[in-house]
Amino acid sequence: MSLRSALGFCLIAASLASCNGTTPGCSKCGPANVNLTGNLSGLVGFRLALQNGSTVLSTPLNGPDANGSQTFGTLAPNSAYNITVKTQPTTPSQTCVVANGMGMSGTSDVTNIAVTCTTNPPRFLYVANRGSGDVSGYTIDPAAGTLTPIAGSPFMAGGNPIAIAVDPTGSYAYVVNQLSANISAYTINRTTGALTAAGAPIGTGSSPTSVAIDPSSSYVYVSGGGNSGTVSVYTITAGTGVLTAVSGSLTATGRLPFAVTVDPLGELLYVANQLDGTFSAFSITSGSGTLASAANSPFPCGASPKALAMDPTGNNLYVANSAANTLTGVNGLPPSASAPPGTISGSPYATGITPISIAVDPVGNTVYVANQGANTISGFKIGGAAGTLTPIAGSPFAAGMQPTAIVVDPTSLFAYAANSNDNTVSAYLLDPKSGALSAQSGSPFATGSIPVAMAISD
Repeated sequence: MSLRSALGFCLIAASLASCNGTTPGCSKCGPANVNLTGNLSGLVGFRLALQNGSTVLSTPLNGPDANGSQTFGTLAPNSAYNITVKTQPTTPSQTCVVANGMGMSGTSDVTNIAVTCTTNPPRFLYVANRGSGDVSGYTIDPAAGTLTPIAGSPFMAGGNPIAIAVDPTGSYAYVVNQLSANISAYTINRTTGALTAAGAPIGTGSSPTSVAIDPSSSYVYVSGGGNSGTVSVYTITAGTGVLTAVSGSLTATGRLPFAVTVDPLGELLYVANQLDGTFSAFSITSGSGTLASAANSPFPCGASPKALAMDPTGNNLYVANSAANTLTGVNGLPPSASAPPGTISGSPYATGITPISIAVDPVGNTVYVANQGANTISGFKIGGAAGTLTPIAGSPFAAGMQPTAIVVDPTSLFAYAANSNDNTVSAYLLDPKSGALSAQSGSPFATGSIPVAMAISD
């Protein structure tokens, strides 16, 4: 076939279907697809989803490792495109915007799409007060980090509230009441921060100890049960926040599970088992939220683990061993039958006396540990994907009497510690480069009686 005939064949084929460059003699017809490429910046959260019109592009983008050059999707040549954000990232909550996302593709790759993400500033801080059976609520000043009590605070909870979590959308709060053996559910007024009960408290197993919410705001997980430890699963009713127990979801853990956390993708759940010196690992079943134990779980960590948290990559886990005064770093996650979890180089890391709470700052790549027995906060820098920890200069930092909880705001500007023995919250300014903490003006702030847990809503 002559070149002229080949070109004529291509024109005919294009008019009938679309010449895709793979038809014999059609090398001059252009590519089958063009790539929608560009740059992603500022992402630290997970589950960012983009769409072209109403068509979702590729898979969700997750964590800081996704930043840089990206191929967001493909489409046919000479086609219109309109790239927008379908689902904003969570853990932490962020707002991403698309520039140069609309146009005609032509026959060459689109290369100038820019997606920029910023972390949403905190709005409210909630403190569960075990002694007074209520929740203190505060508005966070986004510039200074100071706390102002919310009108109507404190909000009533059940007997001995011991744990609190806010869903990733900032719409609902859940408080585990140990003595009442139930969960109080609340809706959050997004303007004022006030809490309103979302239905009656729902029962749990005996002696519940902690609560976690998956990144999609679909499921709530509660640990408890004492020596015969368990995790219970509840579904969140969209629009109301009301909880419903998932039938048959009660899953065995180790003895006296004391803390529970969900990985940033909502695929895995980990539980610290205090009496066993172990942590349990579970996979989360998509669509039901139910749990399946990992092979050979539970795994050893340290003496009397009471807290755990994941790093920004979702690949490394840190466990606070309250009786050993150490922090165990775990890698090789998720575990499998042929590849059990490993230990991060340098682990275990020394903390202060009785480490009881962990907070991870995903923006600054730092880990903070509340040392209840030492009245201090230990700070560590995370060494990249390997997850190794290096003490921050000036650590440990002074806290109030018996700090039992530590949280970091999602913008990496402030940190807060609940001091259970003097009924206060210590507020800190966070150095964005070093991670060092310095006392904030006006700190500490008064709470109810025996504050033991905190959560931030953005």
